Amino acid sequence: MPIAYLTRRERFSSAHRLFKPELTDEENLELYGQCSHPNWHGHNYELFVTIKGEIKETTGYVLNLKHLSKLIKDEIIEKVDHKNLNIDVDFLSGIIPSTENVAVYIWDKLKGPIKNLGAEIYKVKIQETENNFIEYFGE
Repeated sequence: MPIAYLTRRERFSSAHRLFKPELTDEENLELYGQCSHPNWHGHNYELFVTIKGEIKETTGYVLNLKHLSKLIKDEIIEKVDHKNLNIDVDFLSGIIPSTENVAVYIWDKLKGPIKNLGAEIYKVKIQETENNFIEYFGE
């Protein structure tokens, strides 16, 4: 059967602060700039999850988009939307919640469940701002 790549976009809004607790506010400002503001800052993120799989002869799909959307919403969006990534999200606990790290942790959370649905995760892309996005391929 032919292989196809399918991408689902979801959106979420979250606050975070990039900082290392062992550094002073001045040192964090030097390292992370305004992203280290002690009172947090936020983004309206766009999350793109791309999966790879065979087009099923019985359905014509790689995967039913309703199932993929529900999985992403249940495993990720409900946990990060309108939350503080530093303190409210269990799977980000203890890490610097840069967009790079968030992409890696989202990949880790979705890899198994997507495989259980009969496909494999290919890429996680997070658009943080109009000008900045991260792509992670599980490497």
